[in-house]
Amino acid sequence: MQDASVIFNYFPDLTEKQKQQFAQLGDLYKEWNDKINVISRKDVENVYTNHILHSLGIAKVMAFQPGAAVLDVGTGGGFPGIPLAILFPQTQFHLVDSIGKKITVVNEVAKGVGLTNVKGEQIRAEQIRNKYDFIVSRAVTRMKEFYGWINNKVKEESLHALDNGILYLKGGDLDEEMNELKRPYSLYQLPDYFKEDFFETKKVVYVPLH
Repeated sequence: MQDASVIFNYFPDLTEKQKQQFAQLGDLYKEWNDKINVISRKDVENVYTNHILHSLGIAKVMAFQPGAAVLDVGTGGGFPGIPLAILFPQTQFHLVDSIGKKITVVNEVAKGVGLTNVKGEQIRAEQIRNKYDFIVSRAVTRMKEFYGWINNKVKEESLHALDNGILYLKGGDLDEEMNELKRPYSLYQLPDYFKEDFFETKKVVYVPLH
């Protein structure tokens, strides 16, 4: 199984506490995945590249500010929310999924590494009433449908260099899917940041909502 060194290579300015938290994640996910399957068995061996580093691709595009609020929709076992919450300890992360056992894993892993800025909740995105600076996700559905779930859940006033909106991890050719949305967007290519083959077609899609 991989260790956390791949994270440290790309994020050299981590505190000792953050390094320890990232180092704990692999074993925690392995332990919880044996009880509740949130990552494919094969993928658990590659959790640091395929899940944790992939989640942190968003951090190469956006450094969340202290006091900002981020919603992770369809978080599964906590991606991208938990790695981002370790990296940005003063930002509040609300991780939601409609499947309760996945949220059990989220809350147990967050507790296991001592995160106090994560709230996991079993709820559908459409039922959420709060507003957030950014909404993050990892390819839960087509962007047009995703936009319909969350377009009214973003704060008007922006604290960041990019306007508030969606930061979405997705792979492959996205032209057709993004054209359905009929909104401006930007694509950030993850191979510009990470050299592993896994990232060859992976992107962060940014859609400003104000």
